[in-house]
Amino acid sequence: MRYLPELFENNRLWSLSRLQEDPDYFARLAKLQAPKYLWIGCSDSRVPANQITGLNPGEVFVHRNIANVIVHTDLNCLSVVHYAIRVLRVEHLIVCGHYRCGGVRAALDGHANGLIDNWLRHIEDVRERHEALFATIGDTDTRWAKLCELNVVEQVRNVARTTPVNEAWSSGQELAVHGWIYGLDDGRLVDLGMSARSSEELSAVYRNVLAARYCPRKSD
Repeated sequence: MRYLPELFENNRLWSLSRLQEDPDYFARLAKLQAPKYLWIGCSDSRVPANQITGLNPGEVFVHRNIANVIVHTDLNCLSVVHYAIRVLRVEHLIVCGHYRCGGVRAALDGHANGLIDNWLRHIEDVRERHEALFATIGDTDTRWAKLCELNVVEQVRNVARTTPVNEAWSSGQELAVHGWIYGLDDGRLVDLGMSARSSEELSAVYRNVLAARYCPRKSD
């Protein structure tokens, strides 16, 4: 093998170990994909959805992009949301960001980074929308953490306004949206309180979350 033989060897060993634990594992997995969860997360390699939630392959449908942004013109993301809701019939849509996100930090600093600036503009919009709050925070790390949180909050609001989610709620399909954030320093998920099963509920929890001025959780 010419390129990356170590990865193929890792794959071979992993496959063998799964078969030793469960001889029918791959045969069963190949027959059906029936996840209950859609995870929209950051592309950061340190935030693997399956591992940090303790779920197996086939149990979570995943879409990832830089800084877990949901844009209403992003047909890639919207297609994933549509398929997950209409075809897979997921019951929970989770937007999960993480503290110390590089994309969020770039949007916070406002420096020119080239092509990616067009994507980060969406996070800069979040920063500007909450500028009054950021004006009260002097510490850069706290501002960074706060923007990571608010980015999740706003992206949950964005995904709840998409056609697939609105159609699901209008038709009575069971679907909840959630906003979580992950700590790289301790490996823990934090519920930001941004969970809803209807547009009306979402509006209420959005107001409550902003009123609470959520602060980054300290390590246990």
